[in-house]
Amino acid sequence: MDDIFGIPAPLLFGQLLLGLINGAFYAMLSLGLAVIFGLLNIVNMAHGAQFMMGAFCAWMLLAWAGIGYWWALILSPIIIGFTGIVLEKLFISKLYKLDHLYGLLLTFGLALIIEGVFRNEFGSSGLPYRIPPELSGAWDLGFMFMPIYRGWVVVAALILCLATWLIIERTRLGAYLRAATENAALVQAFGVNVPRMVTLTYGFGVALAAIGGVLAAPIYSVNPQMGSNLIIVVFAVVVIGGMGSILGSILTGFALGIVEGLTKVFWPEASATVIFVIMAIVLVARPAGLFGRA
Repeated sequence: MDDIFGIPAPLLFGQLLLGLINGAFYAMLSLGLAVIFGLLNIVNMAHGAQFMMGAFCAWMLLAWAGIGYWWALILSPIIIGFTGIVLEKLFISKLYKLDHLYGLLLTFGLALIIEGVFRNEFGSSGLPYRIPPELSGAWDLGFMFMPIYRGWVVVAALILCLATWLIIERTRLGAYLRAATENAALVQAFGVNVPRMVTLTYGFGVALAAIGGVLAAPIYSVNPQMGSNLIIVVFAVVVIGGMGSILGSILTGFALGIVEGLTKVFWPEASATVIFVIMAIVLVARPAGLFGRA
């Protein structure tokens, strides 16, 4: 079949693939935001900057130390996650008993500082990061050619999201984390070091953003604005899914990426705003989000 609904099949499936790729990044970033907000009640506006730091860390490891993509996929989240732990201990830990607005303003300021430092050091034009040889090339699916690397990104995002959901919802550690958000004093009475667990949770959320940055580095140019270009859309995804809902962030991220891709085919002028229109409708109909709790 050459045409589907009057649209050439290669164009339609190409945009669906692009939407799925974008959805994978929306899901990964919104997942980290949901973990941090759901368990720590902090609106982490620095999440986009930390996504960008993950990409830059992978680039630095390759350019300065000769460490390739696969090791960067392991080392970058650890390094950037550690910077998140430092930020949590120095700044964010002071705000847990205050209004959400304080955390939002602090992390927004940190995002501006981080982005400014990287822009001053590396400029704004972007730096290339090559696709690893094992994932170069494309598969011939008959109706289109699918780049192998982009398929890998979707698979990696699905595995990461599922693993995170299982840890939070189906393990004893996840039960401790969820209980600590309700009654930290009671959990600490059982011998659990709640402050340390909270710090590591923030570091884990930041590491999730860094993994997304490494996966994005070969697709997008590595530049200081790559996080800020995504974070507004990702916040809309989190609001639609439900603030703090892990499953909601994952499902909504992938779904909205596909919706955005289809909109580019059938109504290109609306593709930049369709997610925000959906957000407005959801907020009117269900203020807590599709999967959130009132």
